[in-house]
Amino acid sequence: MGGLFVRKVLIIEDDPKLARFIELELKHEGFDADIIHNGRDGLDCALKEEHDLVILDLMLPGLNGMEVCRRVRQHSKIPIIMLTARDDTMDKVMGLDQGADDYVTKPFAIEELLARIRVLERRLGKNLETDSSDMLYGALKISLSQHAVYYNNTLVDLTPTEFDLLVYLAKNKNIALSRNQILDGVWGEDYFGNHKIVDVYIRYLRSKLDDEFDSHYIHTIRGVGYSFKYDKEKDI
Repeated sequence: MGGLFVRKVLIIEDDPKLARFIELELKHEGFDADIIHNGRDGLDCALKEEHDLVILDLMLPGLNGMEVCRRVRQHSKIPIIMLTARDDTMDKVMGLDQGADDYVTKPFAIEELLARIRVLERRLGKNLETDSSDMLYGALKISLSQHAVYYNNTLVDLTPTEFDLLVYLAKNKNIALSRNQILDGVWGEDYFGNHKIVDVYIRYLRSKLDDEFDSHYIHTIRGVGYSFKYDKEKDI
């Protein structure tokens, strides 16, 4: 069963056997896949924007995965799943800091990788919904049709995952949401990772929105999780 929105995948992986294995499994599921074995060529290929998703190894010859991810993010919002060689929290956080949408730790079951792709597909599907209305919260505007966020008409530069998280929080404004609720709502119920990724992305949102513009939308609810708070009468 092929991807509805993710049709063509770029695999940037220097291990020929692993790359070939991923390619065959993806093709078995109905995807098209291309393989690049080094960072520099992988970067050039990713920037052509001929693919719907990048599977990016962390350790690459020529240019490492972190740098590839950082440079791709300067020009493109293409979804990126990073492959890390070890279960190292710092590697994962650094990958997310550079703009990766998700990560999978080697060794991994192909079912896990496919599940992560399905999560991204659902999010892409939501982004293609016909709802073209704007969500307005005082100076904050979330444009679903443009897939963009503005504060006082200034563009807030968010990654696709940060945007999806903000939309989910805003649609549930003034409700205390647990990390598991946010994880299910943004990443999907079959997401294999743990809820620490929620804390990482909340920090990103606060940095780009609340800290940057001195606004106060995202609140920590002690013992529960997080809440997007907005009172129209106070018009924060």
